[in-house]
Amino acid sequence: MNINPQVLAAFIGGWEFVLILAVVMILFGAKKLPELARGLGQGIREFKKASTDDQGPKV
Repeated sequence: MNINPQVLAAFIGGWEFVLILAVVMILFGAKKLPELARGLGQGIREFKKASTDDQGPKV
């Protein structure tokens, strides 16, 4: 399911986004954020690869 960024922006405004980022910074700290972002990016890449791979012969 693809979520349109414009629809997401309607639900999450500027201040809400800043608040979410502040909470993440407090919980994980600035040193852990790059590591978390890398892990998230790698997970997304693996998910996309797995979802586009051929799952075998079509019946």
